Amino acid sequence: MHVVVVGCGRVGSELAVTLESEGHTVAVIDKNRNAFRRLPERFTGRAVLGFGFDRDHLEQAGIREAQALAAVTSGDNSNILTARIARDPRRALIYQRLGIPTVATVSWTTDQVHRRLLPDRTVSEWTDATGSLSLIERELPDTWAGRKLLELDEGERFRLVALTRAGQARLVTPSLVGQEGDILHLAVRTDAVEELRARLGDASEGVHT
Repeated sequence: MHVVVVGCGRVGSELAVTLESEGHTVAVIDKNRNAFRRLPERFTGRAVLGFGFDRDHLEQAGIREAQALAAVTSGDNSNILTARIARDPRRALIYQRLGIPTVATVSWTTDQVHRRLLPDRTVSEWTDATGSLSLIERELPDTWAGRKLLELDEGERFRLVALTRAGQARLVTPSLVGQEGDILHLAVRTDAVEELRARLGDASEGVHT
């Protein structure tokens, strides 16, 4: 997919290189020409000199064909403004979903933004020594919004342990209902991962309009 990264600082440059190495096309926007020196010579994406909140500069970066945008400049206000201008219901706006104004390390930030850019991918956070049980992270599919999350539990096969909503982690209660943008944290047996994916994907069968 095509991704627009606004900000070519340590986080933005690392994120751009990581995404390109995974086969995605990337365009990077920054107001400082010297910032692009952080990109390695092997980087083949677009480098757009300008501002992420300028529609013309977003157009140069290919925002119309982009499936995701990451606003990772050093200015919170600029990031929010960029996200609003580039907003599209079918695009994930990374800054809002993270829900955190500051972070501790560049690598941690890059990893978190990278995960939110690819919400359909299941990420393993921890696996026990025998390899039979894992704790995984997955964004809540849109078809589960408005449904009780207790329906995701399947006995000893997999279980929803906690979720992150608007940057705040919380334990799951029987009455908790899913919301768009929720990040799920699930304990799952290794041999039940495909069952869990099917459960998440089959949610639409139980939704009627």
